[in-house]
Amino acid sequence: MNILALMAQATGTGPVESIARTFGVDWSHLTAQLISFSIVCAILYWLAYTPVLRMLDARRHQIAQGLANSEKIKAALDNIEAQRQGVMTEAQVQATRVIADARVVAQRLEEQAAQRAAGTAEQIVQRGHDAALHEHHRMLAELKAEVGQLVTKTAAAVIGKVLTEDDQLRLVEETTKELILH
Repeated sequence: MNILALMAQATGTGPVESIARTFGVDWSHLTAQLISFSIVCAILYWLAYTPVLRMLDARRHQIAQGLANSEKIKAALDNIEAQRQGVMTEAQVQATRVIADARVVAQRLEEQAAQRAAGTAEQIVQRGHDAALHEHHRMLAELKAEVGQLVTKTAAAVIGKVLTEDDQLRLVEETTKELILH
């Protein structure tokens, strides 16, 4: 709009016309260059700027989706950890109960037979400890199997493909090693 006003004034003999003549402005060439520049700007906007904005928006969406998936995985892992702690606590309570029961039996036998009590009580305590240890190992094995299955399912859900049996075994072994180390 300003260009049209300048062009209208340029046809007259006003101060704009004198400045334009001083600097050698050719209004027809200036107008053609402004139109060409506007066309180039419009083409660049549609062919370059808009696709770049779409691509940036898509990447922003992918990043947000990745963060959301990360939060879901973290929540699932926290849940698995809570379950593992619960099983470990239960195993410890059961082991303590078995040992306590074994000690009660040992005391009763010691009162009944003073001479045989020392040897018998020690055997019973050892059996109770072995049984608790065996029960503890059995529960750990069950826990490892369950955690391995949960990790496999979680990994399959995150990766989005069906894992082969070799992939599943590898994930279970890695998880078992991690659990043993911790």
